[in-house]
Amino acid sequence: MTDVSLIARNLFRKKLRAALMIVSIMTAFLIFGVLVAFEHAFNAGEDLAAADRLMVVNKINFTQPLPYAYYERVKAVEGVRQVSHANWFGGYYQEPKNFLIVLAVEPESYLKIYDRELDVPDDARRAFLSERTGALVGEALAQDKGWKVGDRLPVSSTIYSQKNGGHVWEMTVVGIAKPAKPHIDSNFIVFHYDYFNETRSFGKDMIGWLVLTTTSPAVNDKVAKTVDAMFANSTAETATDTEKAFNKAFAAQFGNIALIVKLVVGAAFVTILMIVGNTMAMAVRERVREIAVLKTLGFPPARILRLILGESLLLALLGGLPGIGLAALAVAALREKLLNFIPGMVMTPDIAVLAVVLMLGLGLVTGIIPAFSAMRLNIASALGRS
Repeated sequence: MTDVSLIARNLFRKKLRAALMIVSIMTAFLIFGVLVAFEHAFNAGEDLAAADRLMVVNKINFTQPLPYAYYERVKAVEGVRQVSHANWFGGYYQEPKNFLIVLAVEPESYLKIYDRELDVPDDARRAFLSERTGALVGEALAQDKGWKVGDRLPVSSTIYSQKNGGHVWEMTVVGIAKPAKPHIDSNFIVFHYDYFNETRSFGKDMIGWLVLTTTSPAVNDKVAKTVDAMFANSTAETATDTEKAFNKAFAAQFGNIALIVKLVVGAAFVTILMIVGNTMAMAVRERVREIAVLKTLGFPPARILRLILGESLLLALLGGLPGIGLAALAVAALREKLLNFIPGMVMTPDIAVLAVVLMLGLGLVTGIIPAFSAMRLNIASALGRS
């Protein structure tokens, strides 16, 4: 009989106990996979932020607007290469529950600044620049809604109303913007700020925020201080920071996701560690006379150690691998449901590799003490136990 068959027989000696432990470990890795994939998707904007890109927002809060005149003044700041602006629209399609990420932007400068992230065909780019009611739709959103070039979209706003009292802006899809890099969010609509500004009933000539690129990341700090000093003591003071810091602050509105993930996953793993470790110790105590017989038959201590550790490692893998597989299926299902809120939620190879490392670690930690105890077992005293 080989060591592998001995390990399998010992593990499934008590089938119900083994099955319960496997289910417990599987549940822990299911939770781990889903939460870590969620955290990665939630923080993707922070990780993909450009080093030379700065965001200028109202110092009070980035939900407060800035005067349009700031756009022209920031252009003249030394070290600024490009400037654009955007306005949060608060959009939805047909019903408020169909939330959309919709931005009113200055088309030409916006496409230049985000040229590294968005792949826009030349004909779509020309149409977007020339058509006043034209809209660019991200590839993920277009696929989700079944929209194509030429479609007319009635997009409503939960924030703004038109001068005629309505809340619907008619737009025409003039192009589909594809993500230029993996994991870039393409779940959005951008349309002309001029069209939006001319038709809204309030907030005319105000913008949400400015986005600019610098000549080099080395001048970021100098440019930020210059911009904020320009508008110090004004009615709308500014706070300028890197795009990464801006995205992090935006995500912080929803709570410390990283901490929540660590606490939930940590609690699950500590619980599983205690259950599996205690069960392994119990299993070894139940088999002390058998271990003594194996030693009497000539099994060296190192082999006894391998058998017990192998049992705990096999247990961790039998529970962990199906668990991370179920997590991948759950993430695939959740991705469609959370597309409008957390785009780009996927089970990456990095998460799977980390999960396997944790499985091996779980197996070693839970099996090491029982394995050493079995290895050091005294034959005479073990055979004398009832």
